[in-house]
Amino acid sequence: MRAASYDETGPATQVLRVGDLPDPRPGPGEVLVRVRLSGVNPGDTKKRAGWTGAPMPFPRVVPHSDGAGVVEAVGAGVDPSRIGRRVWLHGAQSYRAGGTAAELTAVPEDLATDLPDEVSDVLAACLGIPGITAHRAVFGDGPVTGQTILVHGVLGGVGSMAAQLALWGGASVVGTVRSHRDVDDVALAGVPVVALDRPDVVEAVRHTAPGGVGRVVEVSFSDNLALDAAVLRVGGVIAAYGTRDASPTLDFWPLLFANATIRLLGSDDFPADAVQAAVRDLTTAAAAGALAVPAVDVLPLDRVAEAHDRIDAGTRRRQLVAPAPTG
Repeated sequence: MRAASYDETGPATQVLRVGDLPDPRPGPGEVLVRVRLSGVNPGDTKKRAGWTGAPMPFPRVVPHSDGAGVVEAVGAGVDPSRIGRRVWLHGAQSYRAGGTAAELTAVPEDLATDLPDEVSDVLAACLGIPGITAHRAVFGDGPVTGQTILVHGVLGGVGSMAAQLALWGGASVVGTVRSHRDVDDVALAGVPVVALDRPDVVEAVRHTAPGGVGRVVEVSFSDNLALDAAVLRVGGVIAAYGTRDASPTLDFWPLLFANATIRLLGSDDFPADAVQAAVRDLTTAAAAGALAVPAVDVLPLDRVAEAHDRIDAGTRRRQLVAPAPTG
């Protein structure tokens, strides 16, 4: 099979190689999936870059955890009727060597979820890490019906999914972008957007949510914590999946008086029941037309390093790779 892989960490153009690797075989409890589209996420590029300084977890890694494809074979103990079904993949390269940047990938069957006919491969390949992280941020502390949710970075992969899931869950949503120049780029009906560079940002959020926000979906914990504390209602939750400063400081008393909960989200280690709930809800919401990914680039496998470089440069467009040659 054709696959992208790396056997050392470093810059994408230096360490990613595309070539032939042996076809994987499904073991007991696994399915073999022919990958149509592989989703590239910031977590994938960080692992490839070796950003934590950790050694290679395996001698060779085929990157990417997300994707969409068709079940081609099954291992022992798996219902043979799964063969031929379209599926979306998550966690394919979480604590595993073989991800979705390949024509074939073998994964535990619970990492391959049947796709409703209404859901395109493009949307399916974008659900995994962003969707499950967004679901945990929005619903990790219970239903949100009737609440107001503040979603930072609504132009990003997780932020966009979080806003859509919150709306689907019956909440009102306030979104933020970094600059007033970005406001018109947000295409989320019914979501007022506040630019973080305006001087009256706290008042602007409070105007939209006078009773305070019940939950905050936070992409940059260190930068936004003072704002979050100022607009959070009593008993509210700040659910953070990113930060600019790895050692943020916080003003303790405003958070204490708000009886705030700070929830930190590491997508590779969510509880199994939370992942299962997210997978069910994402599949249902996608089939209902409640989720969309408006800005997507699909690149051939030979350009996988370019997809990684675009993400590292901060693109807001989702990057997908097609492992099989097209045309």
